[in-house]
This record gives sequence, C-alpha cells and structure tokens, in this order.
Amino acid sequence: MSFKSMPAFPEYRPRRLRKTAALRALVAETHLHASQLVLPLFARFGKKVRRAVDAMPGVFQLSPDELVKDATRAFEAGVPAVLLFGIPDRKDERASGAYAKNGIVQQTVRLLKRELPDLLVITDVCLCEYMSHGHCGIVRRGPRAASVLNDPTLKLLARTAASHAEAGADMVAPSDMMDGRVRAIRAELDGSGFEEIPIMSYAAKFASAYYGPFREVAESTPKFGDRRSYQMNAANANEALREVALDIAEGADLVMVKPALAYLDIIQRVKTEFGYPTAAYAVSGEHAMIKAAAERGWVDERAVTMESLLAMRRAGADILITYSAAEVARWLKG
Repeated sequence: MSFKSMPAFPEYRPRRLRKTAALRALVAETHLHASQLVLPLFARFGKKVRRAVDAMPGVFQLSPDELVKDATRAFEAGVPAVLLFGIPDRKDERASGAYAKNGIVQQTVRLLKRELPDLLVITDVCLCEYMSHGHCGIVRRGPRAASVLNDPTLKLLARTAASHAEAGADMVAPSDMMDGRVRAIRAELDGSGFEEIPIMSYAAKFASAYYGPFREVAESTPKFGDRRSYQMNAANANEALREVALDIAEGADLVMVKPALAYLDIIQRVKTEFGYPTAAYAVSGEHAMIKAAAERGWVDERAVTMESLLAMRRAGADILITYSAAEVARWLKG
C-alpha cells in the first residue's frame, strides 16, 4: 500500500516530536551505540613508537606498548573491538612476516589479550603489507607484465589466519579478495583446532580511490600496476552480491562492504538480501576528508562524522569500522 492509497488520518504534526533532544531520541528510527564500533590500529616493531601519519590526522603507527594504550583508552570509552594491521620491518616475495610466529601482529595480539582480555581483537588477514612488491598475493613476473597468482596465495593466507588464531585473535578478517580464500581459511582454522574462530570477510571490497591515505600508514602501495584485477569494479553492484554470496557459502560468519559512504546502496542490498551481520568500513579517504575540512573550519567534524555513521546504520550496517571510533564513543557518552 502506498502513502497515496492509505486511508485518511488526522493531520500529523511531526514538529511536535522535535521540541526536545530527549523526544527526538525517543522517536528516532536509527541509533548509534558505542557497542557497534570497531577501531582500526596499526602495529609496528619497537618500543615507545608513535609515528604520526600526515594523510590521516589522529592515526599513528604504534609499537605494541603504545598500541595497548590506545586500545585501552578506546575500550574504556566503550569501544568493544579493534581491527589490527601489521607493518613489518622487512618484506619479501613470500610475505613471510605475515605468518611468522613472532610477527608484529602475533606479538601485538598476545599483548592485547594479556592486558585487555575482554577486548575483541580482530586481525586483518592480507599479504600486501608484507610483500616487497605491495600486492595482496604471490606474483609471477612475465616478459610483458606481472600477474597475481590466486591459488598459490590461498595457502599463505590460510597459514596467516591460523597464526593469528594461535596467538589469541578472537576473529580473522581476510581482505585480500582472492577467490576461494574464505574456504581455504575456514579449512585451515578447523584443521588447526580453531573451529570457533569466526571469519569476517571483506566480501565486497571495491578498487577505490578512497584508500590512498591507508597505503601511507600501512606502507603497502604496489610497486607496479594496481589491484583492479582482484578488487571489485566500482560500477558493479550485482557482482558485489555474487561475491558476498560466495563468501557466505564458503563459511564467512560476517560480511563487510568497503568503502562505506560511496557504497551505501551496496550495504543496503547486502543486508536486505542476506540478513547476515554486515560491517561498513569508513575508510582512510573518508576519514581524511572530514578531518581536512574540519581543520579549515569548513565542516563541524563531530556533526559530519556522526551523520555519516548514521547513514551507514540506516543503510543496514550492524558494525561500523571507523578511525574515529574512540572519539565517537566519547561523543555518545557526552
């Protein structure tokens, strides 16, 4: 039934419900809660390291001891989870730092679980930060061009996920976009005794210009070519649904859409179609644009950030991955 065909009702005056903040909150259709937030953090080797990133104000490369401090502050503000990325000191063409027993992610996970046992620690599972060429998989160099080899990469991704679980990670999040990686990781986790570790798949990850600042903080810019051969075309919405369906069939427990604001239609369709727990990643470019405009006095940082996250929630996102998670949690308290 459309609004035009509905029977007549007494005149409705919504302005009566806008008089006070308490009343507006009471009738709001969409809500933000700190419990929905995940804070991405970047770990690198060393002690007392807090390296600022020019392109991402407020974001740092952190040694494990400093990272625990930021995680603690966020947790005390109400943020229940972190998404952990690693930056190794050395890189090679087998991404050996990604699955090393004492790799940067593995060390940081152990420290976080010791110091903050109730914090949900999610680890990003990818190889680009650890590869000398910056791509997300093993590369074969040909006479004319180089190509990323999908199937040989799966073994390294599965090995990486298992090493994170062994270190104490509560959840793994493969972001590589190799075909079949969820199935490979699920099999490796189950075979290693980690049947209860859930997988949050970067199921619809688009080849986006919004990732630029992230590549600075993660030191993962490809040395040649780009990632369009394995990340998704921004023009393709139906393909995104097929990718999500495949990841769910392979064993994903949660799915993610990345980036967020430019892909609200994808978030809405994924949530409506599958009903799975759905995460939206407000990526580095989104964060940097708001910060830059706020520094110039062009926008109200708090208002724009909160409105953006509400848009993601309204589209259907259950989980909000944002670099502003700690600030948002404090704003919600205030």
